[in-house]
This record gives sequence, C-alpha cells and structure tokens, in this order.
Amino acid sequence: MNSVPQTSACVGLSKEAVSQEAIDLYDAFTHDRLDRRSFMERMVTLAGGTVAAATLISLIAANPAKAAMVPEGDSRLETGPLSIETFNGPLRAYMAKPKVIAESIPVVLVIHENRGLNPHIEDVARRLALAGYIAVAPDFLSPLGGTPGNNPDLARDMIGQLAPDTTLMNAASAVGFAQSMAGANGKVGAVGFCWGGGLVNRLAVAAPDLDAAVVYYGRQPDVADVVTIRARLLFHYAGLDERIGAGKAAYETALKNAGKPFTSYVYEGVNHAFNNDTSEARYDKAAAELAWSRTLEFLAANLKG
Repeated sequence: MNSVPQTSACVGLSKEAVSQEAIDLYDAFTHDRLDRRSFMERMVTLAGGTVAAATLISLIAANPAKAAMVPEGDSRLETGPLSIETFNGPLRAYMAKPKVIAESIPVVLVIHENRGLNPHIEDVARRLALAGYIAVAPDFLSPLGGTPGNNPDLARDMIGQLAPDTTLMNAASAVGFAQSMAGANGKVGAVGFCWGGGLVNRLAVAAPDLDAAVVYYGRQPDVADVVTIRARLLFHYAGLDERIGAGKAAYETALKNAGKPFTSYVYEGVNHAFNNDTSEARYDKAAAELAWSRTLEFLAANLKG
C-alpha cells in the first residue's frame, strides 16, 4: 500500500493523498487503544515528518469547526437542552423538533460516537427534526460531567471509563422518556454512529419498546442475545472497515436463525465514519447521502406507518 509522499511540506495535502494505512492507524488509536506515543511515532514515520503527520491527522480527525448542514438557528426548528431522568441520575441531552407539529410524531434517539455529544451529532439531530421527528441526542458522558468541549481525545478517554451495563440502562431509560414526551406518538427509533452504533445494537437487545434501530458501523452484540430483539434493524457498513466488518456475518446469521427482520448495506470503498462530514479524509458524500436516504425511508416505514 502506498504511503503519503515523504515530505514535511504537506499543507496542501488533499483527501485523495491520505493513505489507507494512515486511516487504519488512526482507527487503531481511536478505537483499539493504541497509546498516543506509539501512534504519533508511527504516523510521523508514515508521513515523513512531524508537519506532514500533523496535516494527516487533521484530515482524518473530525473538525468541530466544520459548518453544520442545518444551522443551529434554523427558523423551522425548536432546539435546546433537556434532561432525561435515569436510575443513575440525569442525562443531559440536546433536543430538536419541528417548530410546528400538527399531530403527534415519533421520537428518534441520536446516539453519539466516542467523541460524545458534539456539534456534529447536534446537527444530525436537526436533520432528523427537519424530516419530521422529535430528535433527542443524549450525552452519555453526563455521569462523568458531560462531553468536554472541543476535546475529542479527552472524550474518548472518558468513554472508556463508562460502565457498559450502566450506560445501557441509561439508554433504555431514554427510550422510556422518549415514549412519554409531549407531542410524541409513542413510537421510538434510535440511530447510532460508531460507539453509538454499538450501543444501539445492545439497546435493541435490552429495550423491547424500541421500534426501529439504525446502526452506522457499530460493534455487534453477543449473538446469543439476539432472540430478545423486537425492533426492526437497519445496518450500514463501510467496506474498508475490517474491524467492524469482522462481526457482520455471525451477527446476521444469528438474526436470520432467530427470525429477526433486518436490512444490511455495505458501502464498498469507504471507511469507518464515512457519514461524518466533519472528517475530511473519511467522509464520503455519495455513500453518506445514500445511507441517509435509506435511513429516512426505514424510519418512516417503521415509525410513521
């Protein structure tokens, strides 16, 4: 596999010049607990210098300054904070919904990546609100003080400190909260990305009241547990994402054997996090737009019908 040209003058480095090796290395750092020192040493070697390495990382990592697809002040929406009560204390959350609701509508939980509840996830919530949903994006880092602003590395460290079973119970509490929201029709869906995709898979196992689950490149649950799933399932996989793709076949076989309905798509030639438009190197516009159209169609069929 070709690496990035060996130069320290890479200010103009394009998305196309970022090697798969660099993306895989970043993925190992952010998901497989590769320590920072080893990550930086290997990235500098790969890029050919510290300046080039910094440029590479900036292209791969999410950029919180990236403009939102739906601005915070969109006049068609009502947005703001809310609090979800759980056995573990309150979860902070971001809510977006149509400003005018003629009749009751479904609620969709938006489950964040391992960077916590950041502006990108809030933007996704607003996109769902424009599609006719009450979108609720919980901050699962609330028990640790909430998502740290503009510090994704710290957020990832904090995600690793969460107790998985407690987090799952908090997510199940969010489903119950969503069912009883003012203006809601009682149907609840969940859309999760990366870490959040894995949580949505586990939530489908644990929450019988969840009606629809959309998983973007999320880790699969224990296949022995799929018998309890009642939600309809939609999976979006990245063709180049070997880490998450490794569990696909066993999971889908277990679902078939248990008679659980699901739809699964693989987007060839794209990377993990292809939907995140704040990551220049990994975002794939065509795949993201296709997956989003399929997501909206799926949610409408299972929550609005």
